Amino acid sequence: MSTHDLYTEPVPASTYDIPLTGDARFTWEYDDGRDRLLALYQKGKDRQWDSAKRIDWDLEVDPHDVLGVPDQSLAVYGTRHWDRMSVRERGELRRHSASWQFSQFVHGEQGAMITAARIVESVPDLDAKFYSATQTMDEARHVELFSRFLQEKIGMVYPINTKLQDLLNETLSDTRWDMPYLGMQVLIEGLALAAFGVIRDITTKPLPKQILAYVMQDEARHVAFGRMALRDYYAQLSAPELKEREEFVIEGCHLMRDRIRGREIWTNFGIDPAEVDEMVENSPYMRMFQGLLFSRIVPCVKDIGLWSDRIRATFDEMGVLEASKGDLDALMGQDEEIAEKLDAERFAVEEAARKAEVDAVIAAEAGTASA
Repeated sequence: MSTHDLYTEPVPASTYDIPLTGDARFTWEYDDGRDRLLALYQKGKDRQWDSAKRIDWDLEVDPHDVLGVPDQSLAVYGTRHWDRMSVRERGELRRHSASWQFSQFVHGEQGAMITAARIVESVPDLDAKFYSATQTMDEARHVELFSRFLQEKIGMVYPINTKLQDLLNETLSDTRWDMPYLGMQVLIEGLALAAFGVIRDITTKPLPKQILAYVMQDEARHVAFGRMALRDYYAQLSAPELKEREEFVIEGCHLMRDRIRGREIWTNFGIDPAEVDEMVENSPYMRMFQGLLFSRIVPCVKDIGLWSDRIRATFDEMGVLEASKGDLDALMGQDEEIAEKLDAERFAVEEAARKAEVDAVIAAEAGTASA
């Protein structure tokens, strides 16, 4: 079945084109490189995996309860709109909510794949080209698995959110080589990584937990890559050049904040768009979710050297300035550990099942022989 048959509203069958500008940069230096980036490149090669094999796609998913989380996580919960819904309609709302979330994930990952390829083309240093080439493959894998999850397990896809589309446009159309890093590695990937983490930690369903844990293991490296490259470069920029990057961050964070409101979901259920923002603001879960979503972006922006009074004021106004105290290295180390622990637990169970099967065969053969 074509993905176009699963969209909640028609989307163009033609490609969506963003005109690219800027230079494709070659370098003739093949020997020297930054040890930290080359080590990350080696890790990127070592950690490649096959989503068709590592993910247990036989696990069943109830499309009307994809994540198994309390209904309080829905912004409409407790309002007059929720009270008038039937049991069937509430189940359909859960399906739409999960579809919208994972649809934005797959659209963002396609953007990340294209941006990583763009970085290979435009970044001047070979070590950064090496690493970004591995990231391009990572992002292709993420597009593959998120689209499969949407098509096979949820059976519904939402179009790309206009705010996410706007940020992708700005990220890919800028002529400066560092802007794809800033737009994708810091803002889009940073917000996605935090969203993955929230859902990974609260879902009670094994398949989405697997998918998000393994994707996060990759994404932790991608954000580290952006931090390394931009921290080195931004230390050399003038005050006016830094100000331009800070303006981009401020605009991008406002776009990301508006994106997570999910207005498309609620309008599909007949809720006036004017009520959506109020519902989101009054939802304790959504306020908590928004704060957590910036837990990766804020300390990263600080770490790369974009920490002016205006940046701090913007984060303070958004209620996320406290996140600047976060330890990114600790968070990303935790992402690695969770994926490895999940692997160990899964394969221990499979090994035990195989052993039990072998023991049963041996016992049956022994019984036959004694008879």
